[in-house]
Amino acid sequence: MNTPDFTTSILVDQSPSEVYNAINNVRGWWSEEIEGSTNKLNDVFMYHYKDVHISKMKLIEVIPNQKVVWLVLENHFNFTKDNTEWKDTKISFDITKKGQQTELRFTHIGLGPHYECYEICQEAWSNYIQNSLKKLIETGKGEPNPKEGGFNGEIVKKWKLQS
Repeated sequence: MNTPDFTTSILVDQSPSEVYNAINNVRGWWSEEIEGSTNKLNDVFMYHYKDVHISKMKLIEVIPNQKVVWLVLENHFNFTKDNTEWKDTKISFDITKKGQQTELRFTHIGLGPHYECYEICQEAWSNYIQNSLKKLIETGKGEPNPKEGGFNGEIVKKWKLQS
């Protein structure tokens, strides 16, 4: 049975606590263009990548060393017909001990092949999780998107007002 969710996982030698801390260091593996707090229940943060992608996330489940779940409150892509794809989807990070190692299972709940962005998004998430986040966990240094200018500030202002 096919699931409508995108999932990828990594196995690392670090502890569940180290994995959990790395996940919450969103600026260290996803993007340096994060605004807001990213580690406590009900925290809201915004992500953007140039004018291509802007998202507003809320932490809706936080179980230290076990699980973190984000709800996508707002989303804007400049490359899809429905530029709000991802809105109301959830992004889940499940941490489990596997022998001497720790498994991180990443699931973007609701991100499936029915989305226009699916190929690009699954490729991007795979890189962020299997490459950048894994490096952050293992070496202390990830490969997030660097800070850049040139994003749609009007959308961000509107979303801030709605908070």
